[in-house]
Amino acid sequence: MPKMKTRKAAAKRYKVTGSGRVKRTKCGGNHGMIDKSRTRLRRCRNNDMVDSSMEKHVKRMLPYG
Repeated sequence: MPKMKTRKAAAKRYKVTGSGRVKRTKCGGNHGMIDKSRTRLRRCRNNDMVDSSMEKHVKRMLPYG
């Protein structure tokens, strides 16, 4: 039986925590910073969790999910 391949795009975007939840970064914090408010950029810094309804789909793309 061959090994399952990792979806590399997903592996770069998501990490599975110790408790099994999936961690992701918030969007909008890469470029065009001058136009965004400081508050908005500060909110982008914090990581977020993937919604529970999407967790199963994301984990399927990761090798250790």
